Amino acid sequence: MFPVLVALTVALLLGGCALLLLGALTSRRTQRLEARVTGARVSTGDVDGYGPLVSRMALAGRRVEQWMDTQDETARLFVQAGWRTPQSRVAFYAVQAALPVLGLILALTLWIGGAGWSVTQFAMALFVALAIALLLPKWILKWMAERRCRAIRHEVPMFIHLLMLLFEAGLSTRQALQSLIREARGVLPVINEEMQVVLRQIEAGGDTAQVLKQLGGALEVSELETVLAILRQADRYGGELREPLAEALAVMEERRVFEMREAVNRLSGRMTVVMVLCFLPALLIFVAGPPFVSIFRVLGAAQ
Repeated sequence: MFPVLVALTVALLLGGCALLLLGALTSRRTQRLEARVTGARVSTGDVDGYGPLVSRMALAGRRVEQWMDTQDETARLFVQAGWRTPQSRVAFYAVQAALPVLGLILALTLWIGGAGWSVTQFAMALFVALAIALLLPKWILKWMAERRCRAIRHEVPMFIHLLMLLFEAGLSTRQALQSLIREARGVLPVINEEMQVVLRQIEAGGDTAQVLKQLGGALEVSELETVLAILRQADRYGGELREPLAEALAVMEERRVFEMREAVNRLSGRMTVVMVLCFLPALLIFVAGPPFVSIFRVLGAAQ
């Protein structure tokens, strides 16, 4: 029975490799046909100057991610996490392709090495290893994106204060962004990175309103989207910026007060559970323990 299972496993692995190779050849043929139609150059070397192994791993990881991500969520998470460089994306896709292979090798090694697993246990371990290997990079990317979005959300009030000061000094939107990039790097580290990207796109000829709209839609931070919407409206139609920014800041502060109250209420409920489980039994023992001991002694002496 065991040789048959090993042969079946090897056959499945070879079939999977053959399917991957067939998919790569088909994709390559499609790229060449598109290049003939559009006149674009087909890259025959490595991806962005990387080695052949890393390039193939990145391409395989990209196909795996495209198969798993049908809503194009990974591209949005890249922007939210600040992974805009080709190096970070190649590293992510390479890890995405390498982890399932490592999980498969680890499961086979443990099974053949004498872990004492049955066939069912090996199948379950293989399934768990592949599932974790496929989902772990996306989980890490999502965690980093959420952490960076929280940092942006905390920096928005200071961003509004600085914008109000700069607009009161008579600067335009582009000049205000340039001043923020030069002077507010230590105060607004995360928003400063995003404003550098915005300023580069504006200097390259992009429309200011469109660039700000794309940034707000990509980051999906409601507070920052509000500020960028005010900047877009002022850039397109003109008008006073201090009053809309002050109103947006007041709404944000009121929302934060409500959130802090909600957090305090949740913390109070949790502390009540902790007191009931930990402090109340100790208090009962301390208060009611001596009378019960005395009662037991009296009853024992009477007997």
